[in-house]
Amino acid sequence: MTALTIIVEFETNEGCEEEFTAIIREHARRTLEEEAGCLRFEVIKPIERDGTPIPNRVIVNELYANEAAVTAHENNPRMPKLQAMNAPLLKSRRLILAQSLTARAAEGLRPQELNASNDD
Repeated sequence: MTALTIIVEFETNEGCEEEFTAIIREHARRTLEEEAGCLRFEVIKPIERDGTPIPNRVIVNELYANEAAVTAHENNPRMPKLQAMNAPLLKSRRLILAQSLTARAAEGLRPQELNASNDD
């Protein structure tokens, strides 16, 4: 099976970045907890080369085990409410769906599976 990556670049309306970031971070957390096929969901703040944050920009980088996992994510019952909450906060949204060129997705425990009993 081929892993799929979703990268979304968001541009927030002026003064809305903090609220949007809080919403999307909670969405990322819940997606990782609820969707077994979601292997990674990072919320990223773009910066200039000198480290200065680029205002009103947020990126998400998601990795899904396969097409079925992407479909399950798209059909998550939380999505319509999330989209409605985000609509007034966003100026633009650019989504890229990409196929992983690595042989297979990284293996290992997901962050929520880590605990003292599985330490080596």
